[in-house]
Amino acid sequence: MLPPLRVHELIRMIRTAKTQAQEREIIQKECAEIRSFFREEDGLYRHRNVAKLLYMHMLGYPAHFGQMECLKLIASPKFSDKRIGYLGAMLLLDERQDAHLLITNSIKTDLNNSTQQIQGLALCTLGCMGSSEMCRDLASEVEHLLQTSNSYIKKKAVLCAVHIIRKVPDLTEMFLPACKQLLTERNHGVLHGATLLMMEICLCSPSVLPQLRKLVPQLVQKLKNIVMSGYSPEHSVSGVSDPFLQVQILRILRILGQNDETSSDVMNDTLAQVATNTDTNRNAGNAILYETVLTIMDIKSASGLRVLAVNILGRFLLNNDKNIRYVALTSLLKLVQTDHTAVQRHRSTIVDCLKDPDASVNRKALELSFALVNASTVRGMMKELQQFLERCVPEIKADCTSGIFLAAEKYAPSRRWHIDTIMEVLTKAGGYVRDDAVANLIHLISSADDLHAYTVQKLYSALMTDISQQPLVQVATWCIGEYGDQLLDGSCEEIQPIQVSEDDVLDILEKVLHSHMSLPATRAYALTAIMKLSTRLRENVDRVRRVVSIFGSCSDLELQQRAVEYNALFKKYDHMRRALLEKMPLLDKALSGQNEERRSPDTGAGSPEKKPAGQNDAPEPSQVADLLNLLGALDDSSPVPVPQPVTEVLSAGSTLLGLLGAPSKPADMLPPLTVYNKNGLQITFTFQRPATNPALLNITASVTNSTAADVSDFIFQAAVPKTLHLQLQAPSGNMVPALNSSAVTQLIQVLNPQKVPLKMRLRLTYSHFGGAVQEVCEVSSFPPATWE
Repeated sequence: MLPPLRVHELIRMIRTAKTQAQEREIIQKECAEIRSFFREEDGLYRHRNVAKLLYMHMLGYPAHFGQMECLKLIASPKFSDKRIGYLGAMLLLDERQDAHLLITNSIKTDLNNSTQQIQGLALCTLGCMGSSEMCRDLASEVEHLLQTSNSYIKKKAVLCAVHIIRKVPDLTEMFLPACKQLLTERNHGVLHGATLLMMEICLCSPSVLPQLRKLVPQLVQKLKNIVMSGYSPEHSVSGVSDPFLQVQILRILRILGQNDETSSDVMNDTLAQVATNTDTNRNAGNAILYETVLTIMDIKSASGLRVLAVNILGRFLLNNDKNIRYVALTSLLKLVQTDHTAVQRHRSTIVDCLKDPDASVNRKALELSFALVNASTVRGMMKELQQFLERCVPEIKADCTSGIFLAAEKYAPSRRWHIDTIMEVLTKAGGYVRDDAVANLIHLISSADDLHAYTVQKLYSALMTDISQQPLVQVATWCIGEYGDQLLDGSCEEIQPIQVSEDDVLDILEKVLHSHMSLPATRAYALTAIMKLSTRLRENVDRVRRVVSIFGSCSDLELQQRAVEYNALFKKYDHMRRALLEKMPLLDKALSGQNEERRSPDTGAGSPEKKPAGQNDAPEPSQVADLLNLLGALDDSSPVPVPQPVTEVLSAGSTLLGLLGAPSKPADMLPPLTVYNKNGLQITFTFQRPATNPALLNITASVTNSTAADVSDFIFQAAVPKTLHLQLQAPSGNMVPALNSSAVTQLIQVLNPQKVPLKMRLRLTYSHFGGAVQEVCEVSSFPPATWE
C-alpha cells in the first residue's frame, strides 16, 4: 500500500476545492483511507493519519473514530507519537466519554518521565481535559512536580494544580503549602501561575484566607520590584514591565485585602507607587491602572488613596479610546455612593461624555450624571440633561426623562422651577415620558395655588406652538379646563400676560379634538375641558353645547359616553352643572398614585370616568393561556383567572372570594416574605387572613425597583396547585418607578379549604433598559401559618 498523504498535501487539496461538495468528497475519500490504515494496525504512519484527522476535526468534520488511535500514540515511546497523541486526546476526548479514563496510567507514567518535554505534554493534557477521577488519581504526582527546580515543569504543574482544584475542591489543602514556596521563584511564568493558584484556592475555600493573608508582604514586594525594576526586554509589553503579572498580583491582593485592615495597610504604599509610576500612554499601563483602582476600591484603603483612584478614573474619561471611557464611567458609578465628593470634582468631564457619539458611553454617563445631582447642582445639571435629551438616541430618551423627573421631584429648589422643568421635558420628549408623568404634573400644578395663572398661560402658549406631544397636550387641556377663567383674565405677575379670547380658547381645544395626532385619552381630556369651560365662560356656552352634542354620535365609545352624559347635564340637570363642574380639590398624592390608572384626573363631573387606554389593562386571555402552558409540566397546576379591574372601594362582597369571608385583618402578624430579588427588582409578599374564614389568605404583592431606570409594561401572573383556588386583582400600575420611589401593589387571594402546603409558580414580564425580560420562579417557602 502506498504511504498516506502528508498533512500539508491534504491541506493543499482541500484549499483547491471550489465548492463545498468537492471539499466533502476529498474529506470522505481521505477518511476511508485513514480507516484502512487503522484497520491494518499500521504504526509507521499512525501519527500522520491522526494529525490529518485532527485537521478535519478543526474543519468541523467527524473524527471520533480516531480516539483509540490517540491512546495508542500516547502509549508509544516516541516523542513525535506522544505529541500528536496528547494533542488528539485534548481535542477528541472529554470527561463525558469513558475512553478518557484509559489514558490515566499513561499520563501517570509520563509525569514520572525523565524528559521534561514529555512531562510537559502530560501536564498540559491533564490540565486541559482531566476529569475529577483523573485529578484525584494524579494529584500527588502534580504536587511532587511543584517542588522540582525546573521552571519549565513547575510552570505547567502549577497551572495543572489550578485545574485540579477546580475539579476537586477537597484537594485545596494539598496545594496550600506550595503557594509560599512558589512566590520565591524568579521566573515570571511560575509567579503568574502561583497567583492563579492562590486565587482559585481563595474562591474554592474561603476558610484559608487567613493563612494566605500571611503572604501579602511577599506579594507586595514582588509587585514593588516589578514596578521599580525599570525596563526589562524579556518581560516588557509596550514599555511596561510584565503587565500580565502585575494585573494578577493586583487581583489576588484585592481578594486578600477585602475586609482586612492589616493587609490593606501593607498594600497602601505600593498601590500608590503603582498608580503614580505607571505609564498612561500605553494600553498595557491603562490596564494596570484600572486593576489598581479596583483594588483600592475593594480593600480598606486610606481616604487619600481613594481620591487618587477617582482621579485616575477622571483621567480615563479624557482618553480617546471609548472603551477606556466606558470602563471609567462604570467604575465611577460604583464609587459615587461612597466617595461622592471626590467624584463630584469630575462632574464637568462626566457631563462632556454625554456628547460622546457612542450610545453605550452616553447611557453610562447619563446614569452617573443622575447620581451626581443634589440640591446644590440640580439647576446646572438639569440644563445639561435637557440639552442631552434633545440630541440623544430614542432608546435613551425614556431613561433620561424618567431620571429628570425623579431628580426634579427630589431636589427642586422651587415649585415654579419644578413645573418649568417638567413642562420643558414634555415639550422636548413627551412621547417618551413614563405613564404617571401627566398625573404627577397635574398634582404638582394643583398644589401650587399661586402659580395657576402662570402655569395655564405657559401651557396655553405651548399648546399654540405644538399639539403633537400628547402628555403635554393632556396637561394643558386639563389646566385650561380647570383654570380657564384665569387664562381669560390675563392677570399674571410672573410673566408678561397674554390676551386670550373665549373663541381662541375654544378654537385650540377643538383643534385638539379633531387632530389626527390626538390619542383617545387626549380627546377625552379636551372634551372634558370644553365642558368645564361652560361654567367659566360668559359667552359661547351655546358653542360648547354644540361641540358636546356633535360627539354624542362619535365612533369612539369613550368620547360618545362622555358627550351623552354632558348633554344630559345641559338638558336635564342644568341647575346642577355649575356645582358638578367646579374646580377639582387637591387630592392626596398617595391616594391619587394608587388610583390614577383607574380614573382620569381631568374631570370633576359626577359621571363615571373610564380608564385611559393602555393603562392597567388585564392580561389578554392568550397571555394567561401561555402561563398555563408554561405550568403544564406540573400536574397540580390550576387555571389562573384573568385579573378583573377592581373598584376604588373594595368591599367584602365585591369579589367572588370575598363572598366567602369577612374583611381581612392581620391574624398572626405573619412576617413578610421576599419571593423575588433579581436585577434590582424585588417582590415582597405580606399576608392577611380573615377572622371568620381561615381558609382564605389575602396576599399583597409589593414590587419595588432599586435601579436607575423605570421598569415598564410590568405583568405579574401566578398559578397554584389544583387543590387551591387563586384570584388575582388588578395591579396598582404597570410601571415600577426607579430608585424605590414607590411600589406597585397587587392583591392575590388564595382559597385553601384542605389546608395543603402552599406553593406558587410566578411569571414576570416587563421591559427594562430597553429590553424585554421574562422570568419564571417557584415559591415554596411560605410560612406554615399561611396554610395551616
